[in-house]
Amino acid sequence: MPSVGLGLWKVDPASVGELIHEAISVGYRHLDSASDYGNEAEVGKGIERVLISNLCNREDLWVTSKLWNTFHEPKHVRSAIERTLRDLRLEYLDSYLIHFPIALAYVAPEIRYPPGWFFDPGAQSPSMHSIKVPVAETWGAMEELVDAGLVRTIGVCNFGISLLRDLQAVARIQPSSLQVEMHPRLTQEKLLRFCDQEGIAVTAFSPLGAPSYVSLGMAKEGDSLFMHESIIEIADAVGRTPAQVLLRWGVQRGTAVVPKTSQPKRLAENLALFDFSLSAEQMLIIDGLNKNQRFNDPGDFCEQAFNTFFPIYE
Repeated sequence: MPSVGLGLWKVDPASVGELIHEAISVGYRHLDSASDYGNEAEVGKGIERVLISNLCNREDLWVTSKLWNTFHEPKHVRSAIERTLRDLRLEYLDSYLIHFPIALAYVAPEIRYPPGWFFDPGAQSPSMHSIKVPVAETWGAMEELVDAGLVRTIGVCNFGISLLRDLQAVARIQPSSLQVEMHPRLTQEKLLRFCDQEGIAVTAFSPLGAPSYVSLGMAKEGDSLFMHESIIEIADAVGRTPAQVLLRWGVQRGTAVVPKTSQPKRLAENLALFDFSLSAEQMLIIDGLNKNQRFNDPGDFCEQAFNTFFPIYE
């Protein structure tokens, strides 16, 4: 898995195809998608374009997608990846991840796709409808996808150590990767150490921290580290931008990072992380910015946006 990927969350479907073309042109080979992002059909057109134009071969791409919450019942898992593969115009995925350790009532694609969080958005008081599906059952169906050649590796997102341990105890195919929110305000050092110990690759989503969440009301402008004195000082010292410093910190810790951008100029900038490094002292300074500040927390946003109290990290 390439250590820098293009995150496709919140990317406008109208522009994502061109963005993928630009990204592959400047050297990206890792695309981080999900059915819930609502743009996989357009992502697929972008992938098809770069493959037809011979910008790269399929074997050179690493494409990740994710199983949404409403497809956790084993009988729905295969149909979920088959829809994703049709939309992405691919025969297989490189990685397929359980998006959240949250099982919600099934919503048929002919009713609504992607289904989102609400069971019935048109209800007088819409809410999430959770169901009781053990992760082990969902995982068993994920393993069958590997057996069928539909995906090469499987993993999880937004899991903590306890859930990972439980999954390891029952898994025939061990989780190969974990994708979690991780940035200098949420360093998750014990989780990272555990995954390193267990041979689980870690991908950091939102590796720049707050910026993706300000427009959603899930972070404040002041939460951004781009103007933090320590980050600016380090950026000046190494001759890079604050964003590059934050991303290099993530890569240097041993994680993959999947920053999102809709700006072609930023694509190359976010990828240019391998011709410089941070000193041990600089790494420690950035480590010290940790506040255990999580921006993407179902325990908060599910209640605020979806009328359902649903904590998963406590």
